Amino acid sequence: MSGQALLKQLEGKIAGLRGRMQADALMSKLTWFQVGGPADILFQPADEADLAYFMQRLPDEIPVTIVGVGSNLLVRDSGIEGVVIRLSQRGFGQVEQLSDTRLLCGAAVLDKKLAAKALDAGLGGFEFYYGIPGAIGGALRMNAGANTAETTNRLIEAVAIDRKGERHVLSHGDMGYSYRHSSAPLDLIFTNAVFEGFKQDAAKIQAEMEAVQQHRESVQPVKEKTGGSTFKNPHGQSAWKLIDDAGLRGFKVGDAQMSEMHCNFMINCGTATARDLESLGESVRQKVHKHSGVLLDWEIQRIGRFEAGKSVQPYKA
Repeated sequence: MSGQALLKQLEGKIAGLRGRMQADALMSKLTWFQVGGPADILFQPADEADLAYFMQRLPDEIPVTIVGVGSNLLVRDSGIEGVVIRLSQRGFGQVEQLSDTRLLCGAAVLDKKLAAKALDAGLGGFEFYYGIPGAIGGALRMNAGANTAETTNRLIEAVAIDRKGERHVLSHGDMGYSYRHSSAPLDLIFTNAVFEGFKQDAAKIQAEMEAVQQHRESVQPVKEKTGGSTFKNPHGQSAWKLIDDAGLRGFKVGDAQMSEMHCNFMINCGTATARDLESLGESVRQKVHKHSGVLLDWEIQRIGRFEAGKSVQPYKA
């Protein structure tokens, strides 16, 4: 079904919707790699109630995909079937101080903004977010972290809407956190969360945030079309070191390349397709495994449809 046909089908079911719906929305405009085909429908809800209203009325057979700011995401070249939901800054982009040590944060808030708001409140423990190029919804889903700190260290509870439009409040324990993973149900769409820090001198917080930023700019290709860390660090090892030892720094497939600056970052050198990038990643997984015996796991999320006859087979040891 085309995006326009799906939009027409849905319009009669959602007369009270306040958010924005767009058919055949190009995902290449929303991802940091700047690749990927269109979403059949892109929906940006006005607020949590609008999201719940939409989910209550969306037919079960229509697939739903949640995306954030597109920083750790690879959308395949034929786009995404069904509805893609992307939370707006207007409806989900606020940070509110609840107490001396707690902040309520919308899921569309950039990680970097949460760190800045914590600084304003004199709260330590959020500095690591200053170097993560994503939003809080993604951080909740994947237990985002950096510099030995993770989302699990700060989270108190999270709020989410499920596939039926029902609202859930999840405790820290409900999230089932492990390294770059949450066992929370995949159909949950996080809308906000409560975090707790600790009182700390603002000058110390500022210095730590600046150190995070300087380190990131010195070792990561932040000015390139990239998606952040490509692979998770295996236990006790560094993905970049395994890639480097296998001689893959600068390795290319088409216009997709493992960065010369940080070889666990894939970059689009100009005209790479999503297939080029995914093929590059799978080639790296194969070559690293053959060199070291370690099978790397993707950290970048790959979603959507392959073009006909152009699928990429995952490497299996």
